[in-house]
Amino acid sequence: MEIIPAIDLLKGNCVRLTQGDYKKVTQFNPDPKAQALTWQSKGATRLHLVDLDAARTGEPINDLSIKSITSALQIPVQLGGGVRTIERAEELLNYGLDRVILGTVAIEKPKLVKQLARKHPGRIIVGIDSKEGKVATRGWINQSETRATDLAESLNGSGVEAIISTDISTDGTLEGPNLEALKEIASVSEIPIIASGGVGSIADLLALLPLEAYGVNGIIIGRALYDGAIDLQEAILTVKNSHMQDVPNKPEFFV
Repeated sequence: MEIIPAIDLLKGNCVRLTQGDYKKVTQFNPDPKAQALTWQSKGATRLHLVDLDAARTGEPINDLSIKSITSALQIPVQLGGGVRTIERAEELLNYGLDRVILGTVAIEKPKLVKQLARKHPGRIIVGIDSKEGKVATRGWINQSETRATDLAESLNGSGVEAIISTDISTDGTLEGPNLEALKEIASVSEIPIIASGGVGSIADLLALLPLEAYGVNGIIIGRALYDGAIDLQEAILTVKNSHMQDVPNKPEFFV
């Protein structure tokens, strides 16, 4: 289970939103590259970037920050937010990103996702952001009628490398991940799942470990790291030394 620290970019700053609300912004660092180097120095094996400006407006105003991060880091970097064309995806890959994340286009242009996955094997991820089981698009502003589980299942055999499953209602709250929703989406997907949203403690990480059996192989952590609720080095060591059979208080639906 890979622990992946997140950096959300908004107007060149490292920030976090609460439940995807652009009116609930907390700025943590005006220097995203310095923050990225900090996570790398603490043992991160991968970095997760989100371009919030591009997700909302489509304007790539954070490209200089993205380039500076990829050029400075030795670990792979993945990025999502506003990636809605083949040209934009390939532009970002040329910036030194290891993987790009497609969200809105997975609903609006599913053929484009499969085309990119075939052209760039191992480098295309789909982000499925959902609220009450239904997929949200355009930086979480629009709510679709597509169920997250249906979208995940439709991607089987597409060549997509991974799916990032984010429960919007838990994102940035530190109140714990939606384990049931993660189990449902992982159960229908043949593609590895990366969990995102709600992780606020080491106990939350341990609660996620049983989901490895269903194909969840990564956890993205944001606000908990910035608030100090979780120490990245401790989290990595805890997960490394843990096995899902040893996790206490195993949720009933895993029994």
